[in-house]
Amino acid sequence: MKSIRLQKIERLIQKDLGEIFLTQTRQMPGVLVSVTNVRISPDLSLSKAYISIFPSDKGSEILNSINSQKKSIRYELGLRIGRRVRHVPELAFFIDDSLDYLDNIDRLLK
Repeated sequence: MKSIRLQKIERLIQKDLGEIFLTQTRQMPGVLVSVTNVRISPDLSLSKAYISIFPSDKGSEILNSINSQKKSIRYELGLRIGRRVRHVPELAFFIDDSLDYLDNIDRLLK
């Protein structure tokens, strides 16, 4: 079971990453990037962020762009949460394809 502090930090990182992606995707009309889930290691050194990308056909392209900007995203995150945590965790981004999976199940059931 996770501690309450870990859960609070996960929610904080999820909220702030969502705001960072919101400001970055305003330059790309028709693209929506949202952070669906964040998992952090118990020692607060690694954070896994699961992102949902709309439209899903641009998912791998946008994920590659996000991974190439990982250092600047971590810096921006550090500016936002730096007073609440001692060390800003390393970031790892993964595509959350649960919505595509649900859509596929619905299509198969029809």
